[in-house]
Amino acid sequence: MPGYRVVDFSELPGTPCPCGTARRAFADVPEYPATVHVTEIDDDAKVHYHNTLTETYYILECEPTAQMQLDDERIPLKPGMCVLIPPGTRHRAIGKMKIINFVVPKFDPSDEHFD
Repeated sequence: MPGYRVVDFSELPGTPCPCGTARRAFADVPEYPATVHVTEIDDDAKVHYHNTLTETYYILECEPTAQMQLDDERIPLKPGMCVLIPPGTRHRAIGKMKIINFVVPKFDPSDEHFD
């Protein structure tokens, strides 16, 4: 098997998540310390946080009124922006959007917490 990996996100199954639907890659690559997700975010994303995961959202596309809630602050979003979300930060995306999410360490669904 070659050392490189190639993923076609359109061939990955969508998994429901607090934000919408995520397609997750590289969980099965032991030497890669992260997972990469393409996530389609719904209007009703839930506020949540992680104790150990750091997420980095890269905004591919979004509605003109899209925002990110980070703890008690809301910031406007537009395509091309990137948001680093450290552990413990309560967050949710507001408005429909499509993002790439880099998750370090690898995504663990047991580290999704809700108030």
